[in-house]
Amino acid sequence: MYRLRLPEKRILEIILMNAPLIYESHSHTPLCKHADGWPVDYAAVAEERGLKGLIVTCHNPMPDGFSSGVRMAESEFGRYLEIIEEARESFAGRVDVRLGLEADYFEGMESFLEDQLQSADFNFVLGSVHPQISEWREKYWQEDLVEVQRTYFSLLAKAAESRLFDSLAHPDLIKNFTAKAWDPLKIMPDICRSLDRIAKTGIAMELNTSGVNKTIQEMNPMPSMLREIAKRKIPVTLGADAHIPDRVADGVEEALTLLRDAVFEQVSYILNRKRYEIPIVDALASLKPREPVS
Repeated sequence: MYRLRLPEKRILEIILMNAPLIYESHSHTPLCKHADGWPVDYAAVAEERGLKGLIVTCHNPMPDGFSSGVRMAESEFGRYLEIIEEARESFAGRVDVRLGLEADYFEGMESFLEDQLQSADFNFVLGSVHPQISEWREKYWQEDLVEVQRTYFSLLAKAAESRLFDSLAHPDLIKNFTAKAWDPLKIMPDICRSLDRIAKTGIAMELNTSGVNKTIQEMNPMPSMLREIAKRKIPVTLGADAHIPDRVADGVEEALTLLRDAVFEQVSYILNRKRYEIPIVDALASLKPREPVS
């Protein structure tokens, strides 16, 4: 496991403060039909890892059965609010549990999303482009996989320009579905053009630790893209994309090290749709080590 070497005085200061700093800002619930464990279970792991809070960001309901197999139904949205409130009350004073959402960006559905995001007091909204769902493939897929990649990164920029979201989730996800045509050097000019557009919006981008478990086993985005994000001073949020409780804060130390290597000094989190920053050295020092599996 990668660790930053922190000044002993700074480590001692944070320990004495006894102040958790980091939020897990990407987690799911069984309502999305491909996750296990309820928010109370995720909050328990957050407490074990020394996190300040948990933001639950399950996949948003969409109309007319849109990719209904991987998200909550519109009729289940009230239940979603209830289970997060239950966790918030159960962990009050221990883990700060907040309402969030992972919302799909899909051209033509902006008005639906705008209304949806005004329907509750969301703290954090992740914007996602999911190239694996059938609706996306029907509209955008083609034989030329490099063109598919270009389409994906263009849509990522459009998602930012919609001003609907706080951060863009797993922002090079497309590499896992076009792996046989994935050439970072070839696609980088298109990525950079999209990042130029994204930087103008002020939105953050996510460093998603779950990428190490995907087809191309590296966090999303890849290190070279992360460096381009840093050059443009785009803020970065962290998320484990936890679909089971044990993945809460999984890989967070390595992620913070990647940010350090890309010349970031701070990591961001978002509450009440406003961005806050934590020095990376402080974030690392505040974590409790994961207990070894016996």
